[in-house]
Amino acid sequence: MAITNTWSVSDMQRTDSDGGVSLIYWSMVSSDGTYSASEGGKLRCEYDASADDFISYSDLSEADVLGWVYTSLIEGEETADEAKARIEADRTAKVQKQIDAAATTASGTPW
Repeated sequence: MAITNTWSVSDMQRTDSDGGVSLIYWSMVSSDGTYSASEGGKLRCEYDASADDFISYSDLSEADVLGWVYTSLIEGEETADEAKARIEADRTAKVQKQIDAAATTASGTPW
């Protein structure tokens, strides 16, 4: 079975008065249906409700928020897409290692 990567946002904190998001809880799970590896965390956000690119909580999509998460994961000269791919590759490799170990080991008794 193929290994799939699933990103999600489980919760966010916001300011009621202006709809600004201040905290995002996110996760990414790589799984083949049997084995899995995950990455997750929280992202603290600073926002300016008067900025032209401000998106109020009520107008956000999960894709908008995950874009912020990918950007927060950038290391060095990476792009957000490269940071996302790096995390996925790392977790996919961990799942593949579990699959490989299971394929080369067995349990039981010889009698």
